[in-house]
Amino acid sequence: MVNIAILASGNGSNFEAITKYLHKKKIARVSLLIYDNPKAYVKVRAEKLKVKSVFIDPKKFKGRREFEQEIIKTLKKHKIKKIALAGFMRVLSPYFVRQFPMRIINIHPSLLPAFPGTNAIRKAYQHAVKITGVTVHFVDEKVDHGPIIWQESVKISAKDTLKTLEAKIHKVEHRIYPKIVEYFCQAKIKVNKRKVKIG
Repeated sequence: MVNIAILASGNGSNFEAITKYLHKKKIARVSLLIYDNPKAYVKVRAEKLKVKSVFIDPKKFKGRREFEQEIIKTLKKHKIKKIALAGFMRVLSPYFVRQFPMRIINIHPSLLPAFPGTNAIRKAYQHAVKITGVTVHFVDEKVDHGPIIWQESVKISAKDTLKTLEAKIHKVEHRIYPKIVEYFCQAKIKVNKRKVKIG
């Protein structure tokens, strides 16, 4: 069984969706949560789901490299081969990514390359676009840039508020991300010159 780690910083709804899904499938399991925010609710979710969690405080390190080295050390200690980011509010450095080439995936709440970076849902709403969505992609050395694994669109209606749009986005995330993580753990996602094939 493949052990996967999830890196998160906040509420952890995607963490919970993935963990429950993989538990039912019994093909892979979330064996570790690493979080960087002491107030993150994801810690509570991990406790309820009996997933080992490790808090790594970035304030305790001289800089980004030392902080990332501690994460890498923890991942290797727990024999983690694959990583999923789920609301991890830090950009991983090229140094970190090179330790796990094509073994880190992320979910982003927009149709990349539109609205990369933070506050993507808010940006789409404020720009009054008609369609936004969700992207699952490999993590490479640039921000929200790696090969796209899966995208699904979400329509923005005239009646939508920022809150209802966020709810729509999260509903899609919770449906598609666990399935993509399953394929990821089963090595069913192949990449050739940024072209991704599943199966």
